[in-house]
Amino acid sequence: MKATLAAILALVTISCVGGLWAQTEEPKKTTHQDVRVVTGCLGKEGTDEYRLTAKDGSTWEVKSDAVKLAEHVGHTVTLTGAVENPTLHGVKEDAKETVDKNAKEHGHMAVTKLKMESKDCKK
Repeated sequence: MKATLAAILALVTISCVGGLWAQTEEPKKTTHQDVRVVTGCLGKEGTDEYRLTAKDGSTWEVKSDAVKLAEHVGHTVTLTGAVENPTLHGVKEDAKETVDKNAKEHGHMAVTKLKMESKDCKK
């Protein structure tokens, strides 16, 4: 009886370990990432509101305590930043895709890094 119980326990352990090895984590969809890097044209809307419009048509409302955005309005820039509420953002973007495959991404980002690509916004 002890040998049978030990054999069953060994098989269960091997199955569990084997299952862990077999699992592969799928990479996060871009829309679900906490930090994003987006290139586009930086514009200003309102007093302290900035918007980055990417070549793919996606738009980002951006703000920053770390980077001076005002001096780059009208420039093509690459922004790196933290997506505000990334989980909710990902769910919202997934829902948009089910309704309209051509829907463009829209989000809010706190910018931590800016790289200027061009002094103008060529389309």
